[in-house]
Amino acid sequence: MLSSMSRPPRPLPPELQGGSFTTAQAREVGVSRRRTRASDLQTPFHGIRLPAGDISLVSACRARLASLTDRAVISHVTAARLHDLPLPPALARTRVVHISVPAGIRAPGGRRTSGHQTALAAEDFDSRHGIACTTPERTFCDMAPLLSLGQLVAIGDHLIRNCGVTRPSLAAAVEVRRNSRGRNRLRRALQLLDEGAESPKESELRVIIVEAGLPAPLCNRNALGADRRFIARIDLSYPDLKIAIEYEGDHHRGKSQWRADIARRRRLEAEGWIYLSVTQADLVAPSAFLRDLRTAIDRRLAEIGR
Repeated sequence: MLSSMSRPPRPLPPELQGGSFTTAQAREVGVSRRRTRASDLQTPFHGIRLPAGDISLVSACRARLASLTDRAVISHVTAARLHDLPLPPALARTRVVHISVPAGIRAPGGRRTSGHQTALAAEDFDSRHGIACTTPERTFCDMAPLLSLGQLVAIGDHLIRNCGVTRPSLAAAVEVRRNSRGRNRLRRALQLLDEGAESPKESELRVIIVEAGLPAPLCNRNALGADRRFIARIDLSYPDLKIAIEYEGDHHRGKSQWRADIARRRRLEAEGWIYLSVTQADLVAPSAFLRDLRTAIDRRLAEIGR
């Protein structure tokens, strides 16, 4: 016979099953405080309950919105995560839920909550994820104060290439937010967008190069040999100068990838290309890489008499 300590919790009323609910809602339907503390429930936020084991981001957002005004929307970092935008690791892992409310409504606070009071137009949010969340365009604007220029451009490149967002729609969103924080960064980011970028690190590297006063390299162009055979697709390049710039992420450490990279580099150099490898360390402290790139550009210009 099961002891009282080992009995499973009593089933919740139907209206509380399968999702989040507030402790106030539980009391209204006669659920005791002790029941709301049972092992089959978790407390993601103060006064909120969620089925144990449900750790999805959408569920966490829905739980946090449960006790707030219906004018509250998921925003900033949390919206960026819902839209699957490229974020720095620390932001991608955060469990804090960002919520925006219109001016005149008190911004929410509490454990694992970052509240924002801001102007919210109807076109700034929708329910594409099943909850009220800022649109990709508005999220791009909201992230400006939280990211470097390169990281912001990486988000913009991703939106244009992968999410059906257009340059005009991003520009329109930026224009509306004339007095917002990060506006100058947003306007500069718009100038640097390139739908040819295929990874966030390519975008960040391109921004470092351009902001250092060097010509903008081309993104993901094919290099052909003297016989017009395909040699390689290059992350960033100056085709006229035969300079290739490749970002080497951690996936290049694998044996097969490492061997393929060596063969690829050999083919390019055999055709007269200068090959510059870049790692995360160069993105953090780019001065040495930029010096090498300037040297390579000057060398090529001298060789062709320009």
